[in-house]
Amino acid sequence: MKIGNIDINDNSPVFIIAELSANHNGSIETAIETIKAAKRAGADCIKLQTYTADTMTINSEKEDFIVKGTIWEGQNLHALYKEAYTPWDWHEELFRVAKEEGLVCFSSPFDKTAVDLLEGLNVPAYKIASLEITDIPLIEYIASKGKPVIISTGIAEEEDIELALDACKRMGNFDIVLLKCTTSYPAPIEEANMAMISDLKQRYNVISGLSDHTMGATVPIVATVLGAKMIEKHFILDRSIGGPDASFSMNEKEFTEMVKAVREAESAIGVIDYKLTEKQAQGKDFSRSLYVVQDIKAGDVITEENVRSIRPGFGMHPKFFKDILGKKVTFDLEKGDALKWDHIN
Repeated sequence: MKIGNIDINDNSPVFIIAELSANHNGSIETAIETIKAAKRAGADCIKLQTYTADTMTINSEKEDFIVKGTIWEGQNLHALYKEAYTPWDWHEELFRVAKEEGLVCFSSPFDKTAVDLLEGLNVPAYKIASLEITDIPLIEYIASKGKPVIISTGIAEEEDIELALDACKRMGNFDIVLLKCTTSYPAPIEEANMAMISDLKQRYNVISGLSDHTMGATVPIVATVLGAKMIEKHFILDRSIGGPDASFSMNEKEFTEMVKAVREAESAIGVIDYKLTEKQAQGKDFSRSLYVVQDIKAGDVITEENVRSIRPGFGMHPKFFKDILGKKVTFDLEKGDALKWDHIN
């Protein structure tokens, strides 16, 4: 598939997404500076979230609408989303800045009106957030737009994934990415389950990747080695500015280091090739080979005392050692001479 002008396939580099989320902290200037910092940090893409408190939930003080068991413990859902949302009238400017910076920009819409807004901005792809994977009507509407659909699997069981994939395919959309995600903020590294990266790809015949809420770069590096072609991390200018997502977001320095580590991991994976590089071939000079280790006169017999397998590698291959024992040499040989076939009678 293609997102913007970037190809994403089995042979492409990892597509790295910086998730802005709520990390603008209510300031469009901060949002713009965050986009510029994401470019400096090596991201390929900046991702927004498009919702309002009223499109996400209702304003209710009932117990069901009070957050429990997360870093947002005790907060009212409507109030939390009102604090965290990215104003819709910012979107056009943020998309413009991203384009100027050479970044792909798309968003996670949380209802049909958000999709309509983003269509007006000609988004190149859509992201289905983890908690929206069960919203089949929304997924159908998004998939019907014919853009690549990226789906986080954070709360998904197999049936949820299959229902979401079927929704896309019913709309004729087969450009799908499944992201392994642990919906916990921050996520414990022991719950990352990176073995899922290859399984998602093979089981569902899609591109797979990672939406990561763990701390640090370890999980993205492991995901890269296991075949992830897309990695998403929350990104913030400086955690000290605060905000709902600050505690589990990477700053510019950390994100830069992660990108570098991911790119190095990609280089390290390489290809299956048993041919030696020039440097590896040179290394064979320091392997073992057969050398004269005591002076030998012409006609003397080769023994385990006067010939040994030692470094460096300019003599005969050690595999011939047993074959030459007991044979006579045709020349006087000195300690330190590399043994050759023409030395042997």
